[in-house]
Amino acid sequence: MDIRLKRAYEAPARSDGPRVLVDRIWPRGVAKEDADITHWLKGLAPSTELRKWFGHDPAKWPEFRERYLEELKSGDAVEDLSALKSLLEEHDRITLVFAAKDTEHNNAVALREFIQAGLFGSFGREK
Repeated sequence: MDIRLKRAYEAPARSDGPRVLVDRIWPRGVAKEDADITHWLKGLAPSTELRKWFGHDPAKWPEFRERYLEELKSGDAVEDLSALKSLLEEHDRITLVFAAKDTEHNNAVALREFIQAGLFGSFGREK
């Protein structure tokens, strides 16, 4: 399974596979018709409270990842997690799309890490 990451401001490519926006807010200045987003899974975005607390501060990255994982496990995103699981089963490659300027410390990076570490199966089971 190939999970790529791409900023919403980068041009889509045919090699992206399904493009999945994993932010709660649509990226500013990006036209929907130009973004080529296949699915917008808002439920996979961190809560507004967590996003604001993190503020893309690399020093907070380890704790952000822990809190974000707990949010995903809480069960509030069950529908979107199910949709993402289906996409991963149906396609050899998907691209998680995000708007953050920091390409190393954002929820798409953390989400891909969780999936690749095998933690994905535990999401949505606690409530």
